[in-house]
Amino acid sequence: VQLQASGGGLVQAGGSLRLSCAASLRTFSIYAMGWFRQAPGKAREFVAALSSSGSNTDYTDSVKGRFTISRDNTKKTLYLQMNSLKPEDTAVYYCAAGIPPNSNSVSTKRVGYDYWGQGTLVTVSS
Repeated sequence: VQLQASGGGLVQAGGSLRLSCAASLRTFSIYAMGWFRQAPGKAREFVAALSSSGSNTDYTDSVKGRFTISRDNTKKTLYLQMNSLKPEDTAVYYCAAGIPPNSNSVSTKRVGYDYWGQGTLVTVSS
């Protein structure tokens, strides 16, 4: 099982980036997916989650209204559209996949996920 995150880079404050996470999961559509991030010297934190059904999402308060999580099951890919980026969004972003208790469940906790990508660095300059 492999999750490959990409799309990170250097962007000015106010700019946008779209992260992608390509999964080698055989049955991608049954997995709930999430994005986490880890800033230098800080613990990894939850950013966004999406249910396997695609009908439910959850976001940490600091990104609500700016970030959008989505998935394309035919391409086995998870996305994170990030708009109005701020310097405090600078971090390594990780995608994660987990088997949910039901198709509408989302998890904001690391323990809710079984597989993790390698991370992609997002740097937002002021």
